Amino acid sequence: MRLEGKVAVVTGGGAGIGGAVAKRYGREGARVVIAEIDASTGAATADAIQREGGYALFVQTDVAREDEVKTMVSAGLGHFGRIDILFNNAAVLFPREEGRAHELSNEVWDRTIAVNLRGYWLCAKYVIPSMLKQGGGSIIHVASPTGIFGFTRLTAYSTSKGGVFGLMRAMAADYAPDHIRVNAIVPGTIDSPMNAVEFQDPEARRKYAALAPAGRLGTPEDLCGIAVFLASEESTYCVGSVFTVDGGMTAI
Repeated sequence: MRLEGKVAVVTGGGAGIGGAVAKRYGREGARVVIAEIDASTGAATADAIQREGGYALFVQTDVAREDEVKTMVSAGLGHFGRIDILFNNAAVLFPREEGRAHELSNEVWDRTIAVNLRGYWLCAKYVIPSMLKQGGGSIIHVASPTGIFGFTRLTAYSTSKGGVFGLMRAMAADYAPDHIRVNAIVPGTIDSPMNAVEFQDPEARRKYAALAPAGRLGTPEDLCGIAVFLASEESTYCVGSVFTVDGGMTAI
């Protein structure tokens, strides 16, 4: 098992990409802290890992709230004694409330930036001291093609994901001397709960599948292989890199 003896924090670990990665980390031998705002899905992921013989701790967490992030990290350290991996994934998307810059409400902007960017920074802020004491670790930020290319009527989400790239590169440069490697994964369009509203329309599903040369939507499980690689000792020279898992979307 490639993550034997390691402890991983997975934010947004109750469903979608986070849920799939948390379960895969458990199968690879990691003990998993699931930080999730939804109590039912977070607990369900923890139960699934434990039923397979793994170890998991669910801590209900809104990653935009500093006090809750501090509590989550403290609980993980208290329960498992260390944190080796941070998989920063928790995010929000409000497709019906998004729009062009002048049409966007302050509330949607503030909540999107708070979860998708501030949340990544806060989780890193409170996990890094443990990694420094241990002599290293791996931090993986889940980014998005919306942070690279112009997507219409996704102003807040695109801005938050663009900021993830800047945060990743700054952290990678700062912490590489401390053997903490920081990288980003860029999923394509994933058939996950975040996109459930959009994908209620079969035509929307066909449209987004056609954007990728692979000819299909991605699944949360498509992200698990690269997530394990970046969490493992196989990626010790991967620093400040962007790994696309998008069926070729960003290649054309």
